[in-house]
Order: sequence, then C-alpha cells, then structure tokens
Amino acid sequence: MMQPIGGENIQNATEKVGGRPLLFRMEGNVKVFELTAKPIIWPITKDVSVTAWTYNGTVPGPMIRVTEGDTVRINLKNELPEPTTIHWHGIAVPNAMDGIPNVTQKPVQPGESFTYEFVAQPAGTYMYHSHYEGDIQVSAGLYAPFVIDSKKPITPKPDVDVNLMISEWLVKNGQTFAAMPMAGMEPNYFTINGKAFPNTETINVKKGQLVRLRLAGIGQFVHPIHLHGVPFKIVATDGHPVPEATQLTKDTVLVSPGERYDIEFVANETGQWILHCHILHHTTNDNVEPGGLMLMINVTD
Repeated sequence: MMQPIGGENIQNATEKVGGRPLLFRMEGNVKVFELTAKPIIWPITKDVSVTAWTYNGTVPGPMIRVTEGDTVRINLKNELPEPTTIHWHGIAVPNAMDGIPNVTQKPVQPGESFTYEFVAQPAGTYMYHSHYEGDIQVSAGLYAPFVIDSKKPITPKPDVDVNLMISEWLVKNGQTFAAMPMAGMEPNYFTINGKAFPNTETINVKKGQLVRLRLAGIGQFVHPIHLHGVPFKIVATDGHPVPEATQLTKDTVLVSPGERYDIEFVANETGQWILHCHILHHTTNDNVEPGGLMLMINVTD
C-alpha cells in the first residue's frame, strides 16, 4: 500500500469530465454497458495531475443510469496491472454478481473480462466501485455513480439533478499514492467528481428552480458538506426515500465513506453560493487555501 499507483504505457486522459452518462445498446430486453478498467493520467486541477485507475478513462467513471426494473448487463474488461472486481454498492443484486473476490467470483485478471447481469432495483442513488484491494483501487479512482430512476413520475421533479462523488488523493514528489487514514498516507488533495477547486464544476441554476444534489462519500474520510445561502432537505439516504414528514431541514450533512444523501433546495436568492466541506483543511490543495472540496452554485434570474 506504500507503493505509488502505476501501470505501463499510461496515457493522458482524453476526456476532461467524469461521471457522464454511459451509452448502452439493447440486446433483446437487456441494456448492455461496456466498461474498461485502465490507468490514465487524470488532471484534478489545471496544474496537478494524478495517476488514476479508472473506468473508461475518467474519474469518476461513467454514470450508469437506468429505470427501476431494467435488466442490465455490464461487460468489464481489465486493462489494469493487477486483478479487480466490481461491487454494485447498495443495489440488490444476486449473490454471484456482488463482486467480492474469491467469495462470489474469481478476481478478473489483467487482460481478462467478466460479465455482470442483474435487475436494477430499487430506485435510488447508488454507486459502483472496485472490491479488490479496495483501499488502494477505490482510492486510485475506480468508482462511479449508478442511478436507478423510479418507474413512477417524481413530483415535484427537480429542475437540476447533479451527482457529486467525494474523494481524496495523496500526491508526493509527482507520484500518486492511495490516500488512507493512517500516518504518512493522509491525503493532500480532495476532489468532487475527480476535480479540486477551482477546477470543480459550477452548477448553474435559475432562481426558483428545484435543485437535487446526490452526495456520495467514496473515499476513506468523513466530510461535513455545508451549503451557503439556503437550507436544504434530506429527501433520500443510501438510495431510500425519506418520508416527507420526517425529512430534516439542514445546512450541513455529514457524508461518511459509503454513504449517499440526496438533498434538495429551491434556489431563491441570486448570486454565487458555495458548497464545501466544513473540515476546512479539506478545502485546500496541498495545504494551500482555497482548494479541495468546494464548488460554486451560480443562481441567476
């Protein structure tokens, strides 16, 4: 775990943004997705890049978004220098599809492929990630969003719907290491959807629009996420809707590793409003503020 993240003939990323919807093809009634696990050089700011292990060359990997009840088939090809598997975090899959190496399946060796197939259910916000030496592979970038939309129309439907995956990186002397909560391996960069501020995305919203943010903690550290300007309601946790009568109204929510929170708010005040982690060291890049876990929500008339 003390070795730098590596691989052979690592190329620069050809895509700049992660978490984009993954296209699929139909085979009968099955939605078929293609994933390739491979190392790339990924920019987390305009000046800093990391060696990342990725799905399809981006951090996060591509979003798989389907409707509740869809049968999905995911073909994984492994181009990493070591074995891997995929776990479908929070999704009710058959045991043989759960992605636990040497328990539910054999590890997918370099150069080999494996096919996962299951019915996507229940509706909610999920994610997928490596479960082989996860403390290294997930920290290196092998994670992505998975959203299962409800068959029934959601009312009111959000005008803006954004996934935000929170993680950490350790960069020393130009090399990338797996960031871990242990002495000497603590992170010095923190990312939302694979980018650190000021290179995090800006969420553009019109005044009066309903915004849903799907927060996911995929790293190994806790992050109290705070929104300026307006309170929000927690409408779902770990993929499960919260009944309206018990929805909490907050301005800060603690997102722990593995957790997902869907939060909603109405953008009722124009201006640039910050969303950020309130462990303020996490809003730095290599100990320099501002950076890390910050993004702007730009509300206009």
